[in-house]
Amino acid sequence: MGGVEDDEPPTKRVKVSLGGKRGLANNSSHLEPATGSLYNSMARPLPSDGGDEEMVGSKGIIKKMEFVRIITEALYSLGYEKSGSLLEEESGIPLHSSLVGLLRKQVLNGNWEESVATLHKIGILEENTLKSASFLILEQKFFELLGKERVIEALQTLRTEITPLNINVNRVHELASCVVYYSQPKSVGSSNGEVVSGKSRSKVLEELQKLLPPAVMIPGRRLENLVEQALNVQRGSCVFHNSLDSALSLFSDHQCGKDQIPSRTSQVLESHNDEVWFLLFSHDGKYLASSSNDRSAIIWEVNGDGVVTLKHKLTGHQKPVMSISWSPDSRQILTCGLEDVIRLWDVNSGECLQVYEKSGLSFVSCEWHPDGNRIFTGLIDKSICMWDLDGNELECWKGQRTLKISDMAVTSDGEKIITICRETSILILDRVAKVEKLIKEDQVITSFSLSRDNKYLLVDLFNQEVHLWSLEGDFELVSKYKGHKRSRFIIRSCFGGFEQGFIASGSEDSQVYIWHRGTGELLEKLPGHSGSVNCVSWNPRNPHMLASASDDRTIRIWGLNSVNLKRKEKQENGVVHHCNGRA
Repeated sequence: MGGVEDDEPPTKRVKVSLGGKRGLANNSSHLEPATGSLYNSMARPLPSDGGDEEMVGSKGIIKKMEFVRIITEALYSLGYEKSGSLLEEESGIPLHSSLVGLLRKQVLNGNWEESVATLHKIGILEENTLKSASFLILEQKFFELLGKERVIEALQTLRTEITPLNINVNRVHELASCVVYYSQPKSVGSSNGEVVSGKSRSKVLEELQKLLPPAVMIPGRRLENLVEQALNVQRGSCVFHNSLDSALSLFSDHQCGKDQIPSRTSQVLESHNDEVWFLLFSHDGKYLASSSNDRSAIIWEVNGDGVVTLKHKLTGHQKPVMSISWSPDSRQILTCGLEDVIRLWDVNSGECLQVYEKSGLSFVSCEWHPDGNRIFTGLIDKSICMWDLDGNELECWKGQRTLKISDMAVTSDGEKIITICRETSILILDRVAKVEKLIKEDQVITSFSLSRDNKYLLVDLFNQEVHLWSLEGDFELVSKYKGHKRSRFIIRSCFGGFEQGFIASGSEDSQVYIWHRGTGELLEKLPGHSGSVNCVSWNPRNPHMLASASDDRTIRIWGLNSVNLKRKEKQENGVVHHCNGRA
């Protein structure tokens, strides 16, 4: 992918020499309960009848009373009122104590003074918790009085009931300002009807659940949360997990096999006339673009059945095409030649819409701004420029911003530009805050890729390692991936699979390597190419589709090695489909 000089990172073909008031109504006061003992032994809710509590489950670690209560809560939350009531009656274990049940009824009926009195009877001793819960109830009373235009009573509630609690002074001031603007319901944050609605009171109960100890008032949808946690643990411990969440079942423990990793060649694409250096799936996963030493780029279409066919062959570059960048909406594409111009293409028609040039200078990299109306380019003079789509230069950052051969990435907010600025350093340029940070490696950096969530950077190194860096806070090296071969050329890696849980890389030994992102374990080595594998790309919308580009002038599409695919291959006498551009 282009030659290198002694002071540059390795590229293709040449060996390297080492050396306000709105919205106040019905909002939570956001008061945190204080830590410490919340209730004494006489007030503990729903105690057992003496002796050890009855346990259920094979491990003997689940308290039967708690288990039955969260099941009952789940039935009610799902709308099965009769079943929930029947379970309470049959088990003899009520969902709530009589006092908590009374409190809930009083809140929903708007009996505010009685609600506060019941709070004190439940037995909560921690003063701050009791005050916070009382504040929440009385605040709702205040807003409902305002909604009914009973301003004097609302003001009296504020002065004689809320203020004496001596907490959340700023919120008290906000409530006082609402009295001034009571005649403008929108300034209070809600219409009169919304203020007095039962839905609003239900929200008060939800906030009370967060304040009161879980044993007193079970958090909403607690059983669902426990099940989700269990499924997340199973998914997280599954090394080969590469399927959608809909594949998870409660009927059995989850465990994926290697058959969820794309490892079988489903197609070989043969329309390039020379080494294929780069390829990248579009953001919507419907297209694949590739570029080659033959000075062309190709747009491939991923059909509904997963078959990839040639859509357009893009010609016009006078030098090999080094890289490609898809527009955010996947309707346009940029191609960058090796120290050449940058071309903008329409994906649907294959027409060249714009050629970007700068007098006396050539380009080495390109990337889209997330708004789709601007692009960033790296130039041979090591500067970075921003352009509109009509070819007008908007801004330029000069200095040691990029190398002759460089990747480029832009974060999804458009604020940070990432490039290789020195042989062993990556520059993160915050163009808004005007701050520059560096990721420094000990080895020569050959390429990198940014994760979809902008939190991680995958860095390919000259020493046959791929490093994973965290970009949050202080930059941190998280993991290393080893095993692939790289001695002379640029070899690119990528994130991929479900939630980008895998790392794939090309290799000079003609294989594709796949690691588990979290553990660093090498999961697969995929043979098939007859030349160095220069670049890989994982379909962002299909975790079971991977593509690889090689010096053997081909692109391989990898899919699942499932039983059905094996049967189909057997029926077709083991012949792998080849595509030479003719559908």
